[in-house]
Amino acid sequence: MTPRTRWISAATAAAAVALLAWAFAPRPLAVETAAVTLAAFERVVQEDGRTRLRERYAVSAPLAGRLERITLQPGDTVAAGAPVARLAPGLSPMLDARSAAQLRERVAAAQAGVAQAATRTAAARIALEQAESARRRSESLAQQGFVSPTQAETDRLATRAAEQALATARAGEDLAGHELAQARAALATAQSGAAGAGFVVSAPVAGQVLRVLQESEGMVALGTPLVELGDLARLEIVAELLSTDALQARPGTPVRIERWGGPEVLDGVVERVEPAAFTKVSALGVEEQRVRVRVTITSPRERWQALGDGFRVGLAFVVERQARVPTVPLAALFPRPVAEGGGPAVFVLKGGRAVLTPVTVKARGASSAWVGPELPEGATVIVYPPAALRDGARVSVRQV
Repeated sequence: MTPRTRWISAATAAAAVALLAWAFAPRPLAVETAAVTLAAFERVVQEDGRTRLRERYAVSAPLAGRLERITLQPGDTVAAGAPVARLAPGLSPMLDARSAAQLRERVAAAQAGVAQAATRTAAARIALEQAESARRRSESLAQQGFVSPTQAETDRLATRAAEQALATARAGEDLAGHELAQARAALATAQSGAAGAGFVVSAPVAGQVLRVLQESEGMVALGTPLVELGDLARLEIVAELLSTDALQARPGTPVRIERWGGPEVLDGVVERVEPAAFTKVSALGVEEQRVRVRVTITSPRERWQALGDGFRVGLAFVVERQARVPTVPLAALFPRPVAEGGGPAVFVLKGGRAVLTPVTVKARGASSAWVGPELPEGATVIVYPPAALRDGARVSVRQV
């Protein structure tokens, strides 16, 4: 064999070896990537809730007598003081001792209700003054950089909730005054024996008719419920949170009201977290400890006029909010094996290779996580890492 032939054979063998090495070399894994960004971060607790009227007013018969047929229908609007029913006292003009005692007790109870309502209004007014003071203080400190804007926003929402509570207390005081006036009028009508004129039962508040409880004409006893009224402009939402989630939903926590049937998301705020939990069995048969949380709707009434009593809505409680922190998609995180130290980690793309990088996860949101300083802004992480991916493996970015 000539030198030239030997050289050609050696070159051919080397090429064949290189070709085989290339053919059997592991291919780069195709992966998807995302960038580490400095962005606003929210941690939310998702739960369903139901709307509920803050106050239901059962208009009852202030005296015994014959009830005329009630013409109101559910959904009708009535003004405060408008007639809702008419009663004709019994045929006997004389008031027996038992009925007189019942009517006097009703007047006394109404007087006590007026005093209690006035006390509640005074307490609500003090709570509002305290909330406004806290709001002004936090806004001033936020302008100076001593507190976060999130705290200032929480105090503003708490002030709006206190305003709602004061409005509720004032409405209760008006209702107590109306009940006292009705009780006194009923006692005077019965004592005078004015059967011919009859007695007009009026609406204690402006609102809508929810139910007509006595539709037909006939005799009714003292205290018989006649009509149920409510003001749909004074709806609240009640949610039953897991006890672990309820610890994070403090009064003043912002709430997004979603999936309620309208075209836009409504705003709300936690008004009250009940202090006692109760046991509820889930759809899977698991016993859970739940806590009722009341939410005030803070969006203008014009945006949710179609919302009624007992409607189901979706709630997102914003339990944590950061203005500008490093975030990565949740799809980039995975748990390391315990043998390797455990804890969350990501694969960072460097020079065409996947580099395993442990990270500190400070909080998890709906689609992203707030991570520690291990990942600088702009770093590229691999999302949905394949099970076969290992530290240092070659990868190629899949175009999506």
